[in-house]
Amino acid sequence: MDDHKLRVFCTVAETKSFSKASEMIRLTQPAVSLQIQALEEIYGAKLFNRSGCIITLTPAGELLYKYAKEINALYTSVEKEMGEVTGVVKGVVTIGASSTIGNYVMPHVISEFRKKFPKVTIHLVIGNTKTVVEYLNAASIDIALVEGDVKKQKLLAEKLIPDEMVLIMSPHHPWAKRANVSVFDVAKEPFIFREEGSGSRQIIEKYFIKHGISPQNIKIAFIMGSTESIKSAVEEGLGVAIVSKWAARKEVRHNSLKTATFKEERLMRDFSLLYRKAKDSSFTLDRFIGFLKKYPFDRLLNS
Repeated sequence: MDDHKLRVFCTVAETKSFSKASEMIRLTQPAVSLQIQALEEIYGAKLFNRSGCIITLTPAGELLYKYAKEINALYTSVEKEMGEVTGVVKGVVTIGASSTIGNYVMPHVISEFRKKFPKVTIHLVIGNTKTVVEYLNAASIDIALVEGDVKKQKLLAEKLIPDEMVLIMSPHHPWAKRANVSVFDVAKEPFIFREEGSGSRQIIEKYFIKHGISPQNIKIAFIMGSTESIKSAVEEGLGVAIVSKWAARKEVRHNSLKTATFKEERLMRDFSLLYRKAKDSSFTLDRFIGFLKKYPFDRLLNS
């Protein structure tokens, strides 16, 4: 059964963009256009109106979209019921994840899942929380794993694991042997921040504000576009920073970074699992979600 063209068509219809659809389904834009052209030849009708950057469905496109959604849902139901009958776990699961959980947690989970179910192919798409949620709403990914607060929209959301954010510093920093540091001392130290709009930055700024410190009064030494670049700068002694405990795990183990918590209170957030209603999930996706919920994250963090 080849439902690929219909899935491509639905993604273009839902995103109203050939370029965004190509990004979501990991095809080149010309390849997406070819899939749509093939459908237009099959049905002998134009499916989209294109006016500059604006894409809308034609009446024929509206009709096809209605049935394509039903057909795709039937494919999912067949796959799920066949899996339940045969017990065979195979197929493709596509995961969207925001940067911290995507880069520092999911590779380990995916590796262990694949050892148990080698016939499953897993695609991991990493982006910011807003983008990942858009992908899930457009059904371009099966589940999403994101950091911090999430507006559920029409999605199901569950807290997966708590995530503590910690202060990181060079092993040569005067605070390197401290178990905890006051947030008021941190505000006086050269500080390395993520860029504006970063979810991590927003959480850190809220923490400072909660303790009466305006972000404008923080001594910002550098603004970096990724956690990896922040860690490198801190290793070089260019300042201190706050990152997820998960992100600093490898460097702490190799003694290239030191961490401390805060005297006032721990800085916590959650990693959340987002997915669509149960009828949209496949047999294999159900197995992966079950594996994820039972995964011993504490063991991994402390290893």
